[in-house]
Amino acid sequence: MTAEQRKQKILDLLKENDTVRVSNLSRLFGVSEVTVRAYLEDMEGKGLLSRIHGGAVSSYKPYYSMNLNQRLEANQKAKVAIAERVADLIQPNDTVMLNAGTTTLLVFRRFPVSYNLNIVTNSISIALEASGNPNYNVILVGGAVNTKYQFTHGNDAVTQLKKYHADKLILSVDGISPTQGYTTYYNAEVSVDAAMIEQSDRCIVAADHSKFGHSALAKISDLSVADYIVTNDRLSTELLEELTAAGVTVLV
Repeated sequence: MTAEQRKQKILDLLKENDTVRVSNLSRLFGVSEVTVRAYLEDMEGKGLLSRIHGGAVSSYKPYYSMNLNQRLEANQKAKVAIAERVADLIQPNDTVMLNAGTTTLLVFRRFPVSYNLNIVTNSISIALEASGNPNYNVILVGGAVNTKYQFTHGNDAVTQLKKYHADKLILSVDGISPTQGYTTYYNAEVSVDAAMIEQSDRCIVAADHSKFGHSALAKISDLSVADYIVTNDRLSTELLEELTAAGVTVLV
């Protein structure tokens, strides 16, 4: 079996089981775990899957069913690089809104701890971590609670968000496409994201390569609402042209 045949077999297994383990693939193919990890790294770079600790998941649809910790592991290297670049855009005394998502959580963790910041979020995880820093004024908007992914949503959250104004919004999305714009798996969060966009001077979309060219369940907005997209890889010429025409600056 050639390397390409093994990689196709990995994709076949992901379609059947959603997850593959390095140790199992090593035994199946009769190759070292180092070799399997090299396959997975190459396939992740092509957007075919997302690596997690000890294995991999399909890069898109199974992401919906992963828990928060599994999502933090998926594409983690890319997300950390994006988070560091986004954090460079934050200035002392900014008011920053962040929606819920593993990318926004990683972005928050790169904020300079010495900055005085107002942080407004519907992410319970971000609010809990931010509250440990005396330099941060943290506002967690209320509402209904999604316990699996630890965020608030609903009319109460939207009403509260409309009381605040932010210098910058860090927006995590699940899909970006020329036809559907920015989309999310969670229709319940669309109104929250829309309110954050409306109440912010600048919108910074943070998205790794797996989000491009896909459309998730519910549309958040058209491409033009973002001032910046920060990502980890070069985009297709078509999508880059669409974003440029919409007035969006892409930072890689």
